Amino acid sequence: MGSGGATLLGSFSGATGEIAEAGIVWSDNSSLLDDPLTNSLSLNWEYDDSCIGDVESGDISAELTGLDASATYYYRAFVSEYNEQTSSYEYRFGDLEDFTTTAAVGYTAAGWLELPAVSGSEDFVGKFYGSGSTAGTNRNYSYYYNYTYYASLWVAYPLCSTHKTGSASTTTWRYNPNVSTTPTNRQVKVRSSDGSYTSMYGNSTYSRGHQCPNASRKCDDDMNKQTYYVTNQTPQRQTNFNASIWGALEGAVRDLTSSPSDTVYVATGPVYRKAGGSEETINYLTGAAGKGANPSSLPIPNYYWKALLKVKRNGSGEVTSASAIGFWFEHRDYNSVTESYDQFAVSVDQIEAWTGFDLFANLPSALQTTAEANTSWSSFSSF
Repeated sequence: MGSGGATLLGSFSGATGEIAEAGIVWSDNSSLLDDPLTNSLSLNWEYDDSCIGDVESGDISAELTGLDASATYYYRAFVSEYNEQTSSYEYRFGDLEDFTTTAAVGYTAAGWLELPAVSGSEDFVGKFYGSGSTAGTNRNYSYYYNYTYYASLWVAYPLCSTHKTGSASTTTWRYNPNVSTTPTNRQVKVRSSDGSYTSMYGNSTYSRGHQCPNASRKCDDDMNKQTYYVTNQTPQRQTNFNASIWGALEGAVRDLTSSPSDTVYVATGPVYRKAGGSEETINYLTGAAGKGANPSSLPIPNYYWKALLKVKRNGSGEVTSASAIGFWFEHRDYNSVTESYDQFAVSVDQIEAWTGFDLFANLPSALQTTAEANTSWSSFSSF
């Protein structure tokens, strides 16, 4: 157990029905764990699939990351067990336990350069790798998934020429296997035949917009399929945003990578309210009768942002210089004749102020100061 994470253990025995779910539910607020089901949206749920099935007993474990330093957390193990008498699944929770993290261990320059800082307040932070890979190699993308908005508030990934070259392709949206769809149906519903917002919400204006684009992951079948997990999508205006100015920016980023050594580190995400903008109105896609949409009202982002980083290294692989740029868009229709993506360039510092995120946290701080103040697209693209 350390300041950045912890391994939690639990167990159960005496099960007489099928186990549908097992895991650890945790929070920094012990009172919320008095009634986990009532407070489910305010708690963190970690699932252990090794305990699922017709098993009488089992050991439960969960790996937590992004914890605050010197903080106390509380948790309970749980299972969802089938009760034949009631013909339903019922939750059983273990005793309340707690632990305290140690002093902070911060980021190092050896970390993945695309990653924002992990503050400990995330709902779910995960990473994906491509097929046939091991942890730490062939990384795909990382994401911070928020249960309230049914969206990842940031997705971060490296991009070079090899990522965009290949024939891998899919068009089928899937559930993220690392984020449970129960007990609170935490992922936007998909259908095997038609997963569009027209089908789910009777609204053709919006499409499922990728955060890590599938066109930026053509090199590997699994990496491409992972871009179609619904935790990588948000509702975007299709004709004059996703297929227009936003798509043009994504293409321009890919154009920066003509060789495997031309790596661009990307962080991107939606914003529903600017930091400090609690009074901003959020619009929703609402489920049409009979469509079975989940959630019944899906929040629509008010803004979208993208932050880019390029670095130069010496012969030892040490980062010696860096350049960064940001883009900020209101989520609206754009005129492709009079408006282009470079008009909406801002500094990474500005994006951090509007989102509250600490972007490119693994870049040495001495290099962040200058790189994250840049607002020139031409300066960045020629770096």
